[in-house]
Amino acid sequence: MSKDFILPDIGEGIVECEIVEWLVKEGDSIKEDQPVVDVMTDKALVQIPAKEDGVVTKLYYQQGEIAQVHAPLFAIRADGDDVSADETAPEQPAATAQPAAVASGSSVTDFILPDIGEGIVECEIVEWQVKEGDVIEEDQPVVDVMTDKALVQIPAKEHGVVEKLYYKQGDIAKVHEPLFAVRVEGGSDAPAAANEAPKPAVAEVATAAPAQAETEVRSGKAIASPAVRRRARELNIDLSQVTGSGAKGRVMKEDVERFAKGDTTSATTASAPQAATPQTQVTGGTRTEAIRGVKAAMAKAMVQSVSTIPHFTYADEFDLTAVMALQKQLKERYKDEGIRITMMPFFIKALSLALKEFPIMNAQVNDACTELTYFDDHNIGMAVDTKIGLLVPNVKQVQNKSLIDVANEVTRLTQAAREGRVAQEDMKGGTISISNIGVIGGTVATPIINKPEAAIVALGKVQQLPRFDAQGNVVARNIMTVSWSGDHRIIDGGTIARFNKRWQEFLEDPTSMLVHMV
Repeated sequence: MSKDFILPDIGEGIVECEIVEWLVKEGDSIKEDQPVVDVMTDKALVQIPAKEDGVVTKLYYQQGEIAQVHAPLFAIRADGDDVSADETAPEQPAATAQPAAVASGSSVTDFILPDIGEGIVECEIVEWQVKEGDVIEEDQPVVDVMTDKALVQIPAKEHGVVEKLYYKQGDIAKVHEPLFAVRVEGGSDAPAAANEAPKPAVAEVATAAPAQAETEVRSGKAIASPAVRRRARELNIDLSQVTGSGAKGRVMKEDVERFAKGDTTSATTASAPQAATPQTQVTGGTRTEAIRGVKAAMAKAMVQSVSTIPHFTYADEFDLTAVMALQKQLKERYKDEGIRITMMPFFIKALSLALKEFPIMNAQVNDACTELTYFDDHNIGMAVDTKIGLLVPNVKQVQNKSLIDVANEVTRLTQAAREGRVAQEDMKGGTISISNIGVIGGTVATPIINKPEAAIVALGKVQQLPRFDAQGNVVARNIMTVSWSGDHRIIDGGTIARFNKRWQEFLEDPTSMLVHMV
């Protein structure tokens, strides 16, 4: 039985290539690592080798044609396989796209579930946004899936008709396997692209995938589908100048249209649909449900953290009366400008100022505890309780941001987290975290460190309590308890106490923050 060889990632940001020369022909026997074809990307000439021994049964492209990354490149029959075996694609999802020619100049091909996050190999079908027989357009949302990191929306890669949905709600789909079949008008026997649709952002929790799965753009070429590139050419637009609203900066059609009109802002992400309730098994008054998605990832991360990091906790009381009065003033001052000033920006900015004086709190140690890395950037995470579980996006480079800048980032990240659609970049690179349990209730906590960070603080609820003033009079003050957990391998009690005291000084006398701000 023949199977398709899928064209792998051949460079960061590259989604297609030109067939320069086939080094084999149909019927040839090939060996593992033998060069099969030379292809030209917009960066270099690349030679694609075989990954196993076998016989080439079909070449899907001719010289000069454009092949798509993650789509079938050629078919191969492994040595020893029965040539007469039925090679018709099974009804159940296969590991690769199996295009089937149909009448009237159309073809049916499988949409391959793309990489949806580093280290993610499967996901749960939450809700189909289409049904069999529906007409779909390029970039139209087709299905919401739940990974162990976040809720992800999968868009269509081209115009067509949904022929078959391979999974039902609650089923587990595999990355790089067919998700649904689509009938494309004007198609041929050559396979359509398996999937180079935008890869929506997900929360980063799991261990990074192998290097070849990394598709972030670090420089040069923009990520975009052929249709988007075609539209950009029609409008004479350089895609590298367009800010992409898709995951990892992927340029969408709307981005090109907005750029052509002179609007360079990114599109607002649509609200996520309500996640489906996990499948349950009811027996004799009990209920058992699978631990999946972000909750499963959190459980794994927390176990790893407490089993590898020696935690210790330190708690203290903060008097927030003055800073809360300032926050109230600024909230009124900026509300007409659409800027939402909460207490969190004050906590984050004051924490960054304290980190400048105590860089050990912004450091990370390797697993063997033989190296300590200090970070110049203060990427301060904030734990957000969402409908899909706990997410910890972080505000990048707080040391370079004003209080207003931080407030805008807090608003953006909080909204994205509650929709379950935090961009991968927003989840990466955190250096220290804040958990605001006080918005729900509770005064003291023992938070678990967000590994590999060295510390985390939990904010308790603010209570109006009686305290003595300088003259000995009893007055009402706004009091909050903060609870720190630190990595005792690199942070001792005295260090965290002094650091916390400096943070406290900034918050209890917010005017003192002004002379320390950049």
